[in-house]
Amino acid sequence: MPFIGNKPSAVPLTSADIADGIITSAKIVDGTIVNADINASSAIAISKISGTGTSNQVLRMNTGATALEFATISTGAAAGQVIQVVTATDSTRRSTTSTSFVTASNTLSVSITPSSASNKILVLLTTAVCVTNDNQCTFTIYRDATNLGLSSGGFGGVDSGADGLSDGSGIASVSYLDSPATTSSITYQVYFKTDRSTSILNSVLAGIASLGSITVMEIKG
Repeated sequence: MPFIGNKPSAVPLTSADIADGIITSAKIVDGTIVNADINASSAIAISKISGTGTSNQVLRMNTGATALEFATISTGAAAGQVIQVVTATDSTRRSTTSTSFVTASNTLSVSITPSSASNKILVLLTTAVCVTNDNQCTFTIYRDATNLGLSSGGFGGVDSGADGLSDGSGIASVSYLDSPATTSSITYQVYFKTDRSTSILNSVLAGIASLGSITVMEIKG
């Protein structure tokens, strides 16, 4: 401002000359605050810090414990890990006289929707099977309309023997890794057939029902 007389000597401005609370961030040149300007005991909360980290990153102290950094975290399953599991059971005796593979209305059936076409499905089946005299029961698993076993022999069978007198029983057990190559819903179900007379699923001898189960697991490819 204008003055009369000699120009006074310049006197450095001190903090005492500045009223508290009057300097705003608009008066600070962008990019001028550096790490050394922040007191080591400032204890700035993480919630006050933002950055350009991606959705699969977290803010952490770096290895040297001198600065914060964005670190990538693992998301999703690794190859070979189980992603989802679906299971079903059936405790009703299911019989057939069909010489072609049928379900005979059994509920050993599960539906699953793979999350990736590159993933695999592990199918596990266990149940009891019995047959009347001089007969054989053959069992398999279908994925929708596709027989995963052999066209005739499926995944195996139980034979009562050829004496014409004895009944037979055994365990239908399957462990099969399927590659459906789809992300659509698919259904796995037990099918079975007879050779000559009656074959029964979920049953031991003497007409006693037993519990069967089928389980499918999606495995990361």
